[in-house]
Amino acid sequence: MTTAQASSDHISLLISRSKISTEINKTGSWCFVRPGYQDRTAPCSAACPVGEDIGRIEMLAVQGLFKKALETILQENPFPAVCGRVCFHPCEGACNRGEFDEPISINKLERFLGDIAFLDGFGPSILNLPNNGKKIAIVGAGPAGLAAAYFLTRLGYVCDVFEAADAPGGLLRWGIPSYRLPSDILENEIQRIQNLGVRIHCGEKLSEDFLIEAKERYQAVFLGCGHGRSTGMNIAGEQMAVDGLKFLYRIRNGEKLPMQGTIAVIGGGNSAIDIARSLIRLGAKPIIVYRRRKQDMPAFEHEIKMALEEGVQIQELLSPVRIDQDGSDYILSLQEMKVGEQDADGRARVVPKDSKTQSLRVNQVFSAIGAEPDEVWKVPPEKIPEILTLSHCTITQQDLPIVFGGDLTNSNKSVTDAVASGKQAAMALDTLFQKGWENINDRLSECRVGNSPALSMEIYMGGDRKNRSRHIVAYNEVNIDYFQPCNRVVSLSVPLQKSICSFDEIDHTLSTTGAMSEAQRCFNCGICNGCDNCRLFCPEVAVTLEDNKRQINFDYCKGCGICVVECPRSAMVIEEKKV
Repeated sequence: MTTAQASSDHISLLISRSKISTEINKTGSWCFVRPGYQDRTAPCSAACPVGEDIGRIEMLAVQGLFKKALETILQENPFPAVCGRVCFHPCEGACNRGEFDEPISINKLERFLGDIAFLDGFGPSILNLPNNGKKIAIVGAGPAGLAAAYFLTRLGYVCDVFEAADAPGGLLRWGIPSYRLPSDILENEIQRIQNLGVRIHCGEKLSEDFLIEAKERYQAVFLGCGHGRSTGMNIAGEQMAVDGLKFLYRIRNGEKLPMQGTIAVIGGGNSAIDIARSLIRLGAKPIIVYRRRKQDMPAFEHEIKMALEEGVQIQELLSPVRIDQDGSDYILSLQEMKVGEQDADGRARVVPKDSKTQSLRVNQVFSAIGAEPDEVWKVPPEKIPEILTLSHCTITQQDLPIVFGGDLTNSNKSVTDAVASGKQAAMALDTLFQKGWENINDRLSECRVGNSPALSMEIYMGGDRKNRSRHIVAYNEVNIDYFQPCNRVVSLSVPLQKSICSFDEIDHTLSTTGAMSEAQRCFNCGICNGCDNCRLFCPEVAVTLEDNKRQINFDYCKGCGICVVECPRSAMVIEEKKV
């Protein structure tokens, strides 16, 4: 036996071990700060006009819980399949993921969830409150009126919707071409609203007398009849121009309108873009004539981009001054404009450039410079004692409450803002009946999403979302160490040369695999998704999991804050311990 071997025989392998539990050492008494769980508000939700709970929607989608994800949308928006096609998705501009690589395709995911509901035949399990005995009349079955009926019905009211046209939908049916919004998608969404018990009466063109008669049958009226008349150009010869809104109506009504030659479209909004893209499909060569610069156009940026790709021309800084007929052609006289100062909304002001004009010879001229209410009584009054102007609607109270909403009161003429208007009207009327006129502002303020004007019906109805902090999660509050760069999932589209030959829908819905992959990219800002980092990293084993709920045992938490730092989604906070 060597000396080394003899030495090793005397080395003790015993390890000291306590005979009692260390739980007696309540290390939590050492702390002066405490961590805690606190769901916060995602920036995308605050930017969404209807305040959808987007982070939670994506979290459910990535788990394959599509029905729950759809129901989460339907808490705030009755038109997921529609808005998934036509919304200008400001949520994506606010997405924190955009600072990391690319924003989440929130719009495409909403469309996927809206479409899969009908493909798989599952309906929402959202229950209405009991009937409260009150009836509301709604004038106009566009997105604002239908949304108002949807949310009021959920709050226990009986709703009658009156529509002048022979089918409901308003702008959704008559003003948006089918290559963007097919009729069957709209029909499915409207049917869901009717299934709640909403009664829609079509072919009912009402007059101002209805407001007098309504007080005998209804407790309130919502006016969401939109802008039904095109704005005049106030130039010589404008009677020779084709009304753009009526043109879109005729196309959606199934009329065959072959076009040819060069056609001028006056305007810069979404209707002008829709008209020009429709003319391309009918065989014409449209030129949009706009008095400001292209970047100042109120049309949605992605729609302008699509129009240019399809072959629409845009001539900017030209303002029409007269239209003359020359045989079968038209001569459009245009005043050259130049950029001046900026408006309050950031668009450039334009002024005439000396007295210079130019002429444009075309086969036809279309007018699409805007729209206005077709009757004076549909405009909110200005000088009455009891009038309340909210972010998306205006309420008056004379013989009976009347709410003006939709395009009548929204500065932003979008489908999503119209839906937001109907929701706000429903909440305001319910508050009026439940708590009185003077409490409307305060009650609605309690339901705001973050610091935005968007309102949450789930909060209003006392759902779990009412416990969420209004703090909007910033990018620097997300622990990006837990995420890998990954490009957006792109949906397939009909090839350009084929798409401009028909009014068939251009974009395809994401596949199930694609939707789940895209949802997985979401940071789920401010929402706990059960990643368990807090429990795994706690050096004191002070985080426990019981009944799928994480709790902190403050007898042992020393307030080191590791759990807060390692939370990828900023769903935890650390605060000073209160004595």
